[in-house]
Amino acid sequence: MFKKVLIANRGEIARRIIKTCKRLGIDTVAIYSEADANSLHVKEATESFCIGKPPVAQSYLNIDAILDVAKQTNADAIHPGYGLLSENANFAKRVEDEGLTFIGPKSDVIKMMGSKLEARKTMEQAGVPIVQGVNDPIADTDEAAKIAGEIGYPVMLKASAGGGGIGMQLVNNEEELRKAFEGNQKRAQSFFGDGTMFIEKFIAEPHHIEVQVLADEHGNVVPIFERECSIQRRNQKVVEEAPSPFISEETRKKMLDAAVDAAKHIGYTNAGTIEFLVDREQNFYFLEMNTRLQVEHPVTEEITGLDLVEQQLKVADGEKLAFTREDIQKKGHAIEVRIYAEHPVTFYPSPGKITKLELPQGEGIRHEIAVESGSDVTPFYDPMIAKLVVFGKTREEACAKLADALRNYEVEGIQTNIPMLLETVTHEQFQKGMTTTKFVEEYYLPKVTTVGK
Repeated sequence: MFKKVLIANRGEIARRIIKTCKRLGIDTVAIYSEADANSLHVKEATESFCIGKPPVAQSYLNIDAILDVAKQTNADAIHPGYGLLSENANFAKRVEDEGLTFIGPKSDVIKMMGSKLEARKTMEQAGVPIVQGVNDPIADTDEAAKIAGEIGYPVMLKASAGGGGIGMQLVNNEEELRKAFEGNQKRAQSFFGDGTMFIEKFIAEPHHIEVQVLADEHGNVVPIFERECSIQRRNQKVVEEAPSPFISEETRKKMLDAAVDAAKHIGYTNAGTIEFLVDREQNFYFLEMNTRLQVEHPVTEEITGLDLVEQQLKVADGEKLAFTREDIQKKGHAIEVRIYAEHPVTFYPSPGKITKLELPQGEGIRHEIAVESGSDVTPFYDPMIAKLVVFGKTREEACAKLADALRNYEVEGIQTNIPMLLETVTHEQFQKGMTTTKFVEEYYLPKVTTVGK
C-alpha cells in the first residue's frame, strides 16, 4: 500500500480522504491556497504546503506547483478528489509521466469520457442506450436548426466539453434555438476552451439516476447499486439518495448491467459513475460518465458498508477487488443533502465568516464538512460547505431523521440553502419518491413570492 498520498483538492473531500488514509496508516500531503491557510484539511494532513494565491488558476489548478510538492515530499500517489483537476486528462497524464500513481482511471480513459460526443459514440458501441441526437459536432446555427427540426422540439442544446450545466439549454422552437446557439457556444469556449456543441432530444420529467462502479486492473467490474440525484438547482445536484425510490428491481438490474458493459468496454479502472436519464416508463438513457469519486458517494457507503476511498486506494495499488457483484448487499436507505453558503432563493453565493456552527448529532447522522465556527467562506471557490448524510432502516425513517436534523442545524454569519432543503425533503412529492429534475422549478420556487422569504 502507498506510504504517502498527496491530495490535490481542498475542503470536505480533502478531509474525507485524509480520514481513510489515517485509518490505513498512510501519510497525507495537503495543498492549499493563501485563502485556505487556516482550513481544516490543512490542519489534519501529515504535511501541508501553500501552492499559490486564492484564485484556482493560481493554486488548485496549478499542475506544476502540485507536482513540485509531490516530488518534494516523496509522495507515492495523488488523489484528485472531485471537481478541480479530478477529470483533467492532462493532469492525470502528467502524474503518470512523473512515475506517480494517479488514484483514478488512466488518462486516456478520462480523455475519452471527457467529451460528451465521444462518450455518446463509445456508449452506443457498447450497446448502452443513448438519447436520440447527434454524434458529431454542429458547425453553426443553421445546421443546429436543421438537426433540431429533424429530431423534433423540444431539444437540449449541449456543450460537448461541458459540466455543471454550463453551455446547456432547453430550447422549445427554432427561434429559441437560434438565440441560444452562439451564446452557449461562446460560454463553453470561455469555460472549457472548447465550443463544440451538439443536440439531444429532450426527455420530459426525467429522473437522474447514476450507477456507482468499481473496477480493478484485473478485469473485474462491480456495480455498487444506484443513486437518485434528481433534485437539482441550475443543473447542480442538491439532494441524493440510495437506493432510488423510483425504479423497479427489473430496471435496477438492467441499469447495473448496462453500467458494467460500459465500464468494461472502455477498460475502466478505479471508482466511476455511469449517469442515466430515466423517463416515466423507466426507459433509461446514458447521460455521461464521471471518471472520479462523486460528491454523493457517502450514501452508497451507508447502504453497503464499503469505504469507497479505501477501495480506490487498493485498486490504484494494483489489488484485486475482494468481492463480487453478488457479495454486495444493500441495507436500509441513505439520503444526502448538500449545504451551500448561498441565498436559499436566488442561489447566489453568500461568503463571510461563520460566527456559529452547531451540528445535529445522533445515530445514523453523518457530517462531511469543510468548516467550523470562525471559518471564513471565501468567494473564490464552490459555495458548498458541508454535506449532511442520514441513514435509516427504511426510507421513511431516513426522511424523518433528515428533516429533524435540518431543523437542528445551526449556522450563523452567512446565509445557507437549509430552508430550501427542509422545504424540499418535507414536500409530498419527495416523501412519495416521485421527484424529477424539475422539482425545484415546479414545486419550490413558485411557493417563494418574495426574495429572502
